[in-house]
Amino acid sequence: MGRAPSFEEWVAQVPESLKQDPLWDFQVYPKALYFYDLAWEDCEYLLKDPRGRAVAHQLIRSAGSISANIEEGYGRGYGKEYSYFLRVSIGSARETRGWYYRGRRLLPPDVFKHRLSLLDEIIAMLAPNIQRQRQYQRK
Repeated sequence: MGRAPSFEEWVAQVPESLKQDPLWDFQVYPKALYFYDLAWEDCEYLLKDPRGRAVAHQLIRSAGSISANIEEGYGRGYGKEYSYFLRVSIGSARETRGWYYRGRRLLPPDVFKHRLSLLDEIIAMLAPNIQRQRQYQRK
């Protein structure tokens, strides 16, 4: 496992079709996709130890749910329904943070610290959008 790419390096390799989707402009979405790719790599650390296998399965599931719920909610349109999916997404981010904490003994300290920081950023970006979507009124 080599050095993880920076967000900017990662964006440079994302297919243009994804970057041209209007959802890409929702700043938390690319961060959530980037985070999933990092979590995928981090599972390599966890899978080396029998105790880490259960953590890896839960971690990758919850990490994938962050961006998946943003995608599904966006596809449903704006308003209360989208707000629901953003709430599920933030719940998945918090769950993922918990799984990283549980697996911390099997991760390099700098990786653990970076992932928690990135999850905190994702949660902070999602939170105000939940209320904004709840208050959205169709014209």
